[in-house]
Amino acid sequence: MISPKTLGLAGGTLFCALGIGFVMQYGFLRAGAPAPQVEVTDIQDTSAATGLRDLPKAMPIDSAALPQLPYGMVRLAAADSSTIPTMPTESAPVAGFGCDPELSATPIAGALVRLKLTAPCHASERVSLHHSGLMITETTQPDGSLVLDFPALTEGAVFIASFSDDSGAVAQATVSSLAFYDRIVLQWQGEGDLELHAREWEADYFSEGHVWTGAAGTLEAAARGESGFLLNLGDDEAPEARRAQVYSFPAGTAARGGLIDVSVEAAVTEATCETDISAQTLELRDGGAPTVRDIDLAFPGCDSVGDYLVLNNLIADLKIAAR
Repeated sequence: MISPKTLGLAGGTLFCALGIGFVMQYGFLRAGAPAPQVEVTDIQDTSAATGLRDLPKAMPIDSAALPQLPYGMVRLAAADSSTIPTMPTESAPVAGFGCDPELSATPIAGALVRLKLTAPCHASERVSLHHSGLMITETTQPDGSLVLDFPALTEGAVFIASFSDDSGAVAQATVSSLAFYDRIVLQWQGEGDLELHAREWEADYFSEGHVWTGAAGTLEAAARGESGFLLNLGDDEAPEARRAQVYSFPAGTAARGGLIDVSVEAAVTEATCETDISAQTLELRDGGAPTVRDIDLAFPGCDSVGDYLVLNNLIADLKIAAR
């Protein structure tokens, strides 16, 4: 009789043999066996596309739900040409560059005002400068600029720069030192070379104290109250230019008193003989308003070329009191 222990061992051995045979025939390790189907559930997607897996392939997208660009519109890569900004043409104004003239006026020593004109569209062009009846013609630099020291005739001085196309600029300056100066202006237009002469303390011609275009004096001497100075204004190379000579003396701070003889002279030349020239004087004395006097000069015949006209009584002498 077979014991129960032997039967149990035989049954276990048989079960193991059958299991090994099943695995060898149908097992997952056999070459060429198809991979089993595995169902994976409860996956948490951590990518930026979370949730897109479940969208239908043909799901419509509401354009109103899209984020809006700062200007409220989306432009395609091939943009409409009407939306492309145009570049400036040659006639279009360039940023930071304009044609309007600009004029500044800064008071300096000697009751003068330094004028600075900027006119980039008026290069090497005639410009007229006006101030309280004094008018001269100047020419701008090739860049349209001009710097000029101009004598003030009023304490609240207004200056005007004007071009032939009616463009221009205005500047103002307060010249508090004008009250200390006597000032005489001789102005004219045309070919004539007129000269203003001041002989301080009745000095002889061409000696110390004779102020004229050949010895114009200095601002330093005027600041010390020792003598006056002369300015030549206007472009003498410009045709029919307005020109002027201005004599200034520091009467309010004079170091000495006496008389200053003032006269006008004019050379007789081929251009001026047998012609008439209109001129004008403006006189500023004792801090008063300028007084104006018109002059008509009749030049002699051309056989007098090389001579000078001397007008001694045209302008009254300056009487200076020592301070």
